[in-house]
Amino acid sequence: QVQLVESGGGSVQAGGSLRLSCAASGRTFSRNAMGWFRQAPGKEREFVATISVSGDNTYYTESVKGRFTISRDNAKNMVYLQMNSLKPEDTAVYYCAAGRNWLLSRRGSDYPYWGQGTQVTVSS
Repeated sequence: QVQLVESGGGSVQAGGSLRLSCAASGRTFSRNAMGWFRQAPGKEREFVATISVSGDNTYYTESVKGRFTISRDNAKNMVYLQMNSLKPEDTAVYYCAAGRNWLLSRRGSDYPYWGQGTQVTVSS
């Protein structure tokens, strides 16, 4: 079992930066791939980024490549999402998610554990 709590959301102007944090509890954290997803008003939840257990492998959705960076600190049970050059279309509730094992996936259904979400609002 993994419990996740996100923080770091807020309001920022276009071009600004935010760093989201996800605190995980549970003995299996260091054996799970981790991911970030987001859901904008009126839209379906979408994949943002995922990171392997070691942190050596990461994947991003095309729209955030070069702007967002996912990282993790297994010693602290933390996952981060550094978001730079933010755009109004990045506005959404961002969710941290833990995979069921070490496999990387872009599908939300492969992540059984979810945080409560943190709001990110980017104004133009």
